[in-house]
Parts: sequence; structure tokens; C-alpha cells
Amino acid sequence: MAENGKIKVCIGLSGGVDSSVAALLLKQQGYDVFALFMQNWHDASTTLHGDCEWEEDRFVAELVARKIGIPFYFVDLSKEYRQRVVDYMFDEYEKGRTPNPDVLCNREIKFDAFLKCAKGLGADYVATGHYCRKETLLTPEGKEIHRLLAGSDPNKDQSYFLCQLTQEQLSQAMFPIGDIIKPEVRRLAHEADLPSADKKDSQGICFVGKVDLPTFLQQKLKPCEGDIVEVYDAYYTDNEQYGFIESTLGSLMSDQEQQVKMITDYISEDKAHPSSVQACPFSMEKIAALGDEALFRLSQPIRHDIRFETETYRSGRKHIKKTRYKENPFGKIVGRHDGAQFYTIGQRKGLNVGGHKDSIFVIQTDIPNNIIYVGEGHTHKGLSRSCLRVAPEEIHWIRPDLAMSEGEIRRYKVRIRYRQPLQEATLVMRGNGLYILFDQPQRGITPGQFAAWYDGDEMLGSGVI
Repeated sequence: MAENGKIKVCIGLSGGVDSSVAALLLKQQGYDVFALFMQNWHDASTTLHGDCEWEEDRFVAELVARKIGIPFYFVDLSKEYRQRVVDYMFDEYEKGRTPNPDVLCNREIKFDAFLKCAKGLGADYVATGHYCRKETLLTPEGKEIHRLLAGSDPNKDQSYFLCQLTQEQLSQAMFPIGDIIKPEVRRLAHEADLPSADKKDSQGICFVGKVDLPTFLQQKLKPCEGDIVEVYDAYYTDNEQYGFIESTLGSLMSDQEQQVKMITDYISEDKAHPSSVQACPFSMEKIAALGDEALFRLSQPIRHDIRFETETYRSGRKHIKKTRYKENPFGKIVGRHDGAQFYTIGQRKGLNVGGHKDSIFVIQTDIPNNIIYVGEGHTHKGLSRSCLRVAPEEIHWIRPDLAMSEGEIRRYKVRIRYRQPLQEATLVMRGNGLYILFDQPQRGITPGQFAAWYDGDEMLGSGVI
């Protein structure tokens, strides 16, 4: 609490319009506000622009603070950021997983290292420019429970990025623009003549900037050439795992005459609409009766293992002896890559594979053998999955008071990446993990990413896929 009796709030001022308007609103609401700009990255060589974006951001942030009339401070958290976010990213990519640096940055930096720094400067709360909301409830015993709610602007809801926050972190957090839509934020910035009013939204890895990811990862991960293998539809005809998933999902259907859906309808987050509310196709009783081992297997992706045999032949007038791969009904080697660890499930850019009518997507990365498996088109069988598992140690409840017990089954809405429309799903808690069974198959379920589950507007928890 400030000396004047006002609540003291530290706004994480980034130089962008969102945090600028958050600072403005806090000042107008009578809080004792000060701005803190954090530098988390030094190396300009990894950004596409090749300059220090943070220097410009700091300059704008300082101008904004001066315009609003609040104190401005600077803190260098680049050491913590490298250790707790970037090193984790390198480690995950090396394992063939795809981490989300924005989620990690909020959990480890903004609401931990940055929060501690702000508290050291006397702050009671830390505020950010996230498009999300917080509500605080009181239990009959007088205990506070903090609810994390989606932002009022459906096009800018950023609650997903905060899916790993704890009750302790939320208790000290404020989100001043969570109930405002983006155009209104821009209008308020122009009205107050803030220097950041027309500044474009930041892109790329938080606090690093827009980067070429393979180039960025090559700081620590060495390139290693390998094969790109296209998988044909015929591969799934007799694939044991594909058959198991199809038959198991069929056995769980409420209507046994209804056909099992194995491929997703939607194409991309930008073109998709929230799934219409329909009855769950699965029987809760049948899901409850499914054994742990069967559930675990249902959650596992299809592993592709296509072997190519060579044959010799003579070519040209001189009948020079050459070697080529025999035709294989299950797939074909269609290109080369610089390292399987640089690619992620669902990726279609940067493959440099031509000669196809539809887009080519990564459907599996085999890190030990350095092979990338790809499939053609959004409807490729290897691109969709219906079930995923969160390991016990990776389950995080924002609302511990609502945590599921072993054997419990609940219906929630789930998203597996930012901007994905919420998907209807059944959550099943077992001793060997939390299982998420979607009503409709999902495209590009990616290990290392976060699945977050919601009850209405409230996000209750999350976990690493």
C-alpha cells in the first residue's frame, strides 16, 4: 500500500498499445501506478529485422509513462528468461516436442521473476495488457478464490496464454483491458494521444521478436539432414493402431449405427467457427468402463514406419549401373530436411516439397531416426486425432477446489492452441493421467503444447500434451 493510502499497482509496460491503455485506465481509476519495462533478450542476430526491437519498445514505453504521468523503471530479466524459457524451448525441441514460449513466459517471468521485482518496488499488484478477466469469490469460510475468465473480445481472448497461473499468482494480478474490445483500446489510446496508439501488435516469440525458428533453434541444435517421407492412404488400411482407435471409438458411441468420425472438418483457426453445440457422440457409461490400458492406447498417435528397399538398374547408352528405391504402396521419399527437431506436427511451411495438388503437412517427427513423415491435404488420416493424454505430473488446476478425482468424468470445452475455437470434449481422470476425448477429431495435436479446459467463460486448468 502506498504512503497516500492508495493501492500501488505496477503495470508491465511493453511499449505496445494494450499495456499503454491498461496503464492509462489504472491511473484514471485512482490507483498509485508505476511502470516497469523488462528486457528479456539481447541477441539481435536471431531476429528477422536484425535490430534490437526492445530498444525501440523501451523508448516508446518511456514516452507513454511520461504522457500518462507515472514513474518509469527498467529491469533486465534476460538471464532468467534464457534459463527458464529459452533453454526449456531448446530442450523440448530437441526431444521432438513443441513448447509454447508465451505460456512459459507468463508463468515463469511475468508472474514470477517480474512480479518479485515489482513487489520489491512496493507494488501490491501487477497489471498487464492481457485480454482476459479476473473475478474473486469468497467461500463461506472467507477464503478468496480467483477465477480466470476469457476476455470480452472473442477475437483477442488471451486467457490461453495464462493457463499455467496459480491462485497465488492470480491473487496479485490485474487485467484492466479484459472487458474491452481491441478497437475500443485503440480509440482510447488515440483519445489520450498516447505514443503507442498506432503501434502494431508484436509478433513472434515473446520478448525475442519475429524470428526464423529453425535459425533461432540452430543456436544450440545442430542441423542434420534426413528424409521427408510422404505417407499414402494405403498405410492405414491394415495399421494396427489406426484400426484399434477406429474400433474403440466405435465401441464408445451412444448410437452404434452412427459412423465413427476419424477426420476433422475444420481447416484452420482463421476459417473455423466455434463448434455448434451437439449431443456428445459417446456414452459416458461406456467411457467409464474403458480400462486404463485401453484409454492410454487410444490417446497414442499413430507411429509411421515405412521401410524402403533399393534395386539396381542400368541407365543410358553405356548402361551405367545405378541404384534407386523400389516403389512402395505405403509411401515415398519426397525430399530432404535439415533436422527433424526443427519441425512440428501440422506444419506445412518450410518443407519445400512440390508436385502436389494440396498442401503437405507434417504428421510425425521421428527424432531418433531423423525422419519427417508428411501427408497431403487437410483430410489426411495421419493429421487427425480424437484423444490425448496429460501425464499426472503435468496436470495443472487454476481452480484446485474444482480438481477432478480419479475415476471422475466431466464435460468441458477445450482448446489445444491459441485462437482455436473451443471444442466440446469429455475429460476422464485416471491414475495414469488425464484423458481428453474430443467429440470431433482434432487436427495437429502436438506434443509439448498446452491443452486448456473451460467451463463456460472460466478456464479451470491446463496440461502439457
